[in-house]
Amino acid sequence: MTSRPDTAAAFRALHQGPELLLLPNAWDAGSARLFESLGARAIATTSAGVAWALGFPDGNALPVDVLVATVRAIASVIRVPLTVDAEGGYSDDPATAGENVARLLSEGAVGCNLEDGNGPPELLAAKIERVKQAGARLGVDVFVNARTDVYLRKLVPPERRVEETLARAARYQQAGADGLFVAGISDAADIQAITRGTPLPVNVLARPDLPAPAELQRLGVKRLSAGSAIAESLFGRAGALASTFLREGHSASLFEAAASYPSLNGLMSRK
Repeated sequence: MTSRPDTAAAFRALHQGPELLLLPNAWDAGSARLFESLGARAIATTSAGVAWALGFPDGNALPVDVLVATVRAIASVIRVPLTVDAEGGYSDDPATAGENVARLLSEGAVGCNLEDGNGPPELLAAKIERVKQAGARLGVDVFVNARTDVYLRKLVPPERRVEETLARAARYQQAGADGLFVAGISDAADIQAITRGTPLPVNVLARPDLPAPAELQRLGVKRLSAGSAIAESLFGRAGALASTFLREGHSASLFEAAASYPSLNGLMSRK
């Protein structure tokens, strides 16, 4: 990667332009390198994909040491900015969450997602403050993308979700958040109400019923994340291939739509 001050500034700038930032979330160094080669302007991780690839469930269960090693491996093979899904910071203690994210920044990340989940907004606000402080100590203007699960977890009745999301957005912005990630939202009217109700750049998550990218851009969305969708699809495809192979033993189906060995090997070359 290039120098982190330059990389951090470049990543921040991607949220300010008129073009929607598309992030195909990676789960290891190989997927990150592949997505970068396809034109990704930044690499984000998916906590679920990282956890599954390493044999853990999603949901703050991944050991921090394992995540740090993954971030180190990813940062070593890409040149574009890297932002890491840090879930809830892997601790209910804001100071510990801040130190956990500091370890990711030390390995090359310049951004992170932090989520509120079922916890109180005050807790996430405190974690955001600690992460921003940790970034300042390391000389990294870390882009904290505050994820609220008001929609994803249906924390309040539908008629109150916009109001609750904006109230949390204001609290998180005051704590130092740089972006607002409204996971699980898909209704166009709600999306527009939220983008108009906060100065933070709004991130949404890929869903089958989400408006098209051009419409999201018109609604004021700045960032669209694939989340765990690509990892889910590939695990599904791998399961189908392995199941057929184990049941029938035929080879031909294994090579349908497969990337070639030479192209993948060349892509991963570090010369």
